Amino acid sequence: MSNELEAFIEYITINKALAPLTVQAYTQDLVHIEEAARKPLISLEHKAVLGLVMHINNRRTLNRKLSALNAFFAYCFEATFASDKQKFRLSKIPKNLPHYLEIEMIRKGLSLIDTTTWLGLRDYALILFLFATGTRISEALALQKNDIDGEWVKIRYAKGQKERIVPIATEAVKALKMYIDAAPKAKSHVWQNYRGGVLSRISAFEITQKYLNVSPHVLRHSYATALILGGADLRVVQDLLGHASMLTTQIYTHIEKSALRETMLQHHPLNKELL
Repeated sequence: MSNELEAFIEYITINKALAPLTVQAYTQDLVHIEEAARKPLISLEHKAVLGLVMHINNRRTLNRKLSALNAFFAYCFEATFASDKQKFRLSKIPKNLPHYLEIEMIRKGLSLIDTTTWLGLRDYALILFLFATGTRISEALALQKNDIDGEWVKIRYAKGQKERIVPIATEAVKALKMYIDAAPKAKSHVWQNYRGGVLSRISAFEITQKYLNVSPHVLRHSYATALILGGADLRVVQDLLGHASMLTTQIYTHIEKSALRETMLQHHPLNKELL
């Protein structure tokens, strides 16, 4: 690993305080590219860098690597390691509408859970918590008991280590309390596995897959969709989801427009037969 790359990784880890998974992804991508080049990344010209990544067919994977390269070269320019700031244009990706579940589907899945055991209460509470708060699964699994204050929860381990406070729906609060009271291990972290350790991302995925046939992230989309359909402003949803940019939240504008159209079709007099 070149000195410049090592300095960049230290910068995004300490100064920028990016999420550990983001740091890991940037590190793996950039180290892989530098190893393929067999020379320091900073010494490569624009065409040479592109030649190392343009064989990637998956556009999302390609854009992830290009984003890492943009961040690296921007840092090198600011740190005066380079006289020019290389910029790579991201590949256009067709916008896919986020998959979400309606409340009826979630309640159907919840009805399959055996809540006579503490593990069943955990699964029930976790699904409700994800749908009631819109937290990322990494944020949910990092939750500590002292982060919960009545019907509010503090998200301390969000992307970029930015703190935010979000409300929890009453039904989820009740389910959470029942689970915590029933859990046999008095641990500081909320979500436990059967051994009393912290529940893993894989186990959380297995829980939502078992009862809802979706990943935990779909419940985050479902939360945002429910808010938009209920009339919430996009900027409020942005704050609740912890999006740094409104551009990220705008994937839900199609839902907002769809709801407006349905309202117009239902209530406007010209959509009804004139006598």
